[in-house]
Amino acid sequence: MQRDQPNVRVGRRTLLKTALSFGAIQLVVPLAVPATSQAKPSGEFNIATYMGADRAQRLVEGAKKEGALKIYTSATVPDMTALTGAFEKKYGIKPEVWRASSEDVVQRGVTEARDGRYDVDVFESNGPEMQELQREGVLQQLDSPLKADLAPGAVTPTRQWIGDRLQLWAAAYNTNLLKKSDLPKSYEDLLDPRWKGKLGIEAGDIDWFQATVSALGEKKGLNLFRQIVAKNGISVRKGHTLLANLVVAGEVPLALTVYGYKAKQLKAEGAPLDWFVIPPQIARFQGVGVSRHPAHPYTAVLFADWLLSDGQPILAGRDMVPANTKISPVPNLPLRFVDPAKFLDEHDRWEALYQDIVVEHRSS
Repeated sequence: MQRDQPNVRVGRRTLLKTALSFGAIQLVVPLAVPATSQAKPSGEFNIATYMGADRAQRLVEGAKKEGALKIYTSATVPDMTALTGAFEKKYGIKPEVWRASSEDVVQRGVTEARDGRYDVDVFESNGPEMQELQREGVLQQLDSPLKADLAPGAVTPTRQWIGDRLQLWAAAYNTNLLKKSDLPKSYEDLLDPRWKGKLGIEAGDIDWFQATVSALGEKKGLNLFRQIVAKNGISVRKGHTLLANLVVAGEVPLALTVYGYKAKQLKAEGAPLDWFVIPPQIARFQGVGVSRHPAHPYTAVLFADWLLSDGQPILAGRDMVPANTKISPVPNLPLRFVDPAKFLDEHDRWEALYQDIVVEHRSS
């Protein structure tokens, strides 16, 4: 196996748990508020759960007074800039954005909350990371009149985060190096010797791995990936955008786990890249949530509502799949969704399997 990233052994949740355990040594007071409680004392007005007819008016008036917003996100800079620019144009409020990996977003959010620092207003990241923030008591319940317009599954049972877009994984290939007629139609096809030294994968796609293997049948799926890696090797890279760009450069002729929207963007720009799906098609909600103690509560909720409405065409225009079905319907093909709660419950096991089979290439 080609070990392009020697430091990818530690997965995102392991890294988070390690960082927080070290942080707990230094912090005197942990989060004392259970994840199911409300951000406001009983009976106190909370704009995040208010559903009155004047909700929109209250949000705008309150946001105008606050005049600021801070967002922690794992979205790419160009994508988030497109959103925040449009939000600023409409409301005259320029959001301050801190962008990092999804695991770093969680780590910073949890650490700051435990330390009694409440700088962030809004989180926007991957479903599993939003679920982690919920479990750590960092988010509050968020209701929205836009809920009825969203795809099934976008509204989580606790309503502490809401899916704003769908992330679809796809396989991407360099069109100068591979012919469409030669592409694999199944994962079994990747056992062919023609794929030796040509495959790539993202280092942290444990949730994709769990969903894919489970759909194939766990015993069969695990054995299949062991065989693929043993026979043909796989190049492990950290970062979906990096992986997609390496396909464009020809360094990775066929990548198994790029984000579909990024592949579409690169293809539209004229890059020698195209994408396709090796069944099953795996999908995951990305979500938005409001901090339990936002410095700017009205602006935070206003942004969440805006993202689920006016922000949806912007996402669609950037080749993403918006959660609002009035803007764009969910793709009419079989989808296997990552279950964020189930993924977190089983994460350690699947991380070990992914590391041993794919990243480290250990036989068993």
